[in-house]
Amino acid sequence: MQVDRRWRNRAAAIAAGALLAVAASMAPAVAQDKVTVFAAASMKNALDAANKAWTTEASKDVTVSYAASGALAKQIESGAPADVFISADLDWMKYLSDKKLVKEDNKSNWLGNSIVLVAPKDNAKPVEIKDGFDLAALLKGGKLAMGEPKSVPAGKYGQAALEKLGSWAGVEKNVAFAESVRAALALVSRGEAPYGIVYATDAVADPGVVVVGTFPESSHPPIIYPIAILSDSKSADANAYLDYLKSAKAAPFFEKEGFTVLK
Repeated sequence: MQVDRRWRNRAAAIAAGALLAVAASMAPAVAQDKVTVFAAASMKNALDAANKAWTTEASKDVTVSYAASGALAKQIESGAPADVFISADLDWMKYLSDKKLVKEDNKSNWLGNSIVLVAPKDNAKPVEIKDGFDLAALLKGGKLAMGEPKSVPAGKYGQAALEKLGSWAGVEKNVAFAESVRAALALVSRGEAPYGIVYATDAVADPGVVVVGTFPESSHPPIIYPIAILSDSKSADANAYLDYLKSAKAAPFFEKEGFTVLK
C-alpha cells in the first residue's frame, strides 16, 4: 500500500508539472496577442506614428500591411488573415461589406483627404487647377504619375477630377499608372515623371516633391477613409485598437499629416 501511495504521489506530481508546462506555454500566446491591420498606402506615416504610441501605451503589438485599397480588399476576400481594414475610399469597404467580411456594427467613416498635383522639388511652379485646365501642355510630352484607377482610390479620384475639368482626354495616353499612390509619388520624387496626382497627405510625406495645385472638391467625389474590424478577426485587442485610433488622443497624428478627422 505504501508503494502504491508513493507511485500515486509521483503520478500526481508529474501531472501537476505537465499542467504547469502547458499553462506556461500558453501564457506567451496571450501576452503576444496582436492586431493585424490592412491599410491604404497613403496612411503609412500617420498610422505608423499612432501605432507606435498605442503599442507603448497598451503594451500590445500591431502589424500593418500597406498597399492599394483594392489590392488589400482582394487579399482579404481570398482569406488573408487581418483584423482591421482601412480603405482610402468607400467603394472598397462596401466591396467587403457586401461579401459579409466586415463587422457592420463598428464600421465608420473616419478620415477625409484631398488630391493635389505635385512636381519634383526643383521644378515646381504654381498651377491654377480649374475648368479647361490644360494639363497636356503642362506635361510637354512627359508622364503624369497616378494610381491605377481600378484598384487605387487616389487614381480613381484623379481621373474623375480630370474628366470633370475637361483635361482627361488630353493626357490619358501619357499617364504612368502606379500600383499605389506612394508608388506614383515616388515616380515624381525621383524625377521620372514631371507631375503626379496624389493625396495631400502623401505630398507632405515626401520632401522631394512640392504641391503646385489642389484639385477643387467639386471636381471629384468626397474622399473618405472608412475603417472597420473584419468578420474573421481573432484579435482580442481589435476593438480597443479601433477605439484608440478614433479617439481625441490619436487625432493629432492624422491631422499633422493633413488628414481631416470626421466627426
